[in-house]
Amino acid sequence: MFIDGGAWDRVGNVLTEQKPKVLFDVLPTMQLLPTLATEIIREEGAYPIPLYKTSVRRGTLSTTGHSTNFVMEMVVPSRKDEAHWVKRGVALLSQLDY
Repeated sequence: MFIDGGAWDRVGNVLTEQKPKVLFDVLPTMQLLPTLATEIIREEGAYPIPLYKTSVRRGTLSTTGHSTNFVMEMVVPSRKDEAHWVKRGVALLSQLDY
């Protein structure tokens, strides 16, 4: 997966600002564990980052109200609040366009 609008701090294992002139950063391999939505506890300093198939971030709306390009929401650790990352449009991409 790739981070658009941000970067991954491999030392602190947190979401961080992207470096100048670097459009995408590679997210380290993560293990996904299935969990019921009612059992998810969002910790302080975590950002619910959306994962998209492509960088277009649009598609036909499905019956769920989400774009067909939207895959899921992941929660990643961060030292900044959620509004900071939303303003920057930070998202995960499963593939790049080029």
